[in-house]
Amino acid sequence: PKIGRTVAIKTMSLAEEFDGKVLEEVSQRFYREAETAGRLNHPNIVTIYDVGDDQGLAYIAMDFLSGEALENFAVAGKLLPMDEAISIIIKVADALDYAHSQNVVHRDIKPGNIMYERETGRVKITDFGIASLTDVSKTRTGTILGSPSYMSPEQVAGRKVDGRSDLYSLGITFYQLLRGELPFESTSLTGLMFKIANETHPDVTFLRPDIPTVIKTVVDKSLQKNASERFQTGAEMVKALRACQTKLKLNG
Repeated sequence: PKIGRTVAIKTMSLAEEFDGKVLEEVSQRFYREAETAGRLNHPNIVTIYDVGDDQGLAYIAMDFLSGEALENFAVAGKLLPMDEAISIIIKVADALDYAHSQNVVHRDIKPGNIMYERETGRVKITDFGIASLTDVSKTRTGTILGSPSYMSPEQVAGRKVDGRSDLYSLGITFYQLLRGELPFESTSLTGLMFKIANETHPDVTFLRPDIPTVIKTVVDKSLQKNASERFQTGAEMVKALRACQTKLKLNG
C-alpha cells in the first residue's frame, strides 16, 4: 500500500486442509516452491512479490494482470486466428524453457493458467509453485486435484515429472486452441486417465483442413506418450513453431 502498487493476492487455507505433521510438511513445501517461483524473472511469467501466512492462511502476492485467461479462447466459436495461437504458444514455450533451466517445473500448464492481453499481445504464465500443493492433496484425498485433462501420461501414472511433462500439457493447450476441444475426454476420471495413458490423440486436422501439416507435426510430437519422443526442451518447441510461422507466411 505504501508504494501504491496494485497486486493480486492468492490465498490458501492450509490449516483447514491439513493438520499436524502433514500441515508442517505442506507449509514448508509451499513456501519453498513459492520462493523458487519468486526467483523466476521472465517477461512471460507472472512476477511474485511476496509470500507469507497470516493466521494459517497462506498467501502469495503477485502481479495484477490485465487481460483474460486463455481458456476463454479455447472453445468453439471463440478461437483465435492460427498465427495468433502459434505466437502465444511460442511465448509460453520460451518461458517454460527458462523455468526448466532454473529447475522449476510448473506441473499444471493449461489455458486457465495462461493470461493473455490481446491488445498488447502480452502473455503471462501464472500459478508456478502452486501445483505442488495439489500433489500433496492428491495423496491425502485419493483424488487428483490438478487438471487431469492436461496431465502427461507420466503425471497420470504418478511417476516423477520433469519439464517434458509441462511441454506435453502445452501441447494439449495448443490442440485446444486450434480445435476448441480437448483430445481426451471421458465421463469418469478413471476413463480419462486410461485414455491419456493408452490412446492416441485424435488427429488435430480432423474436419479442420485449414490446419497445415507443419502444425500437425508439432502437435503430434508434443503429445507423444513417451517423454523421450517429445520436444526435450521448450527451446526445441519454439524452434519448431517459428519454422511453422515461416512456412505459413511463405505459403500465405
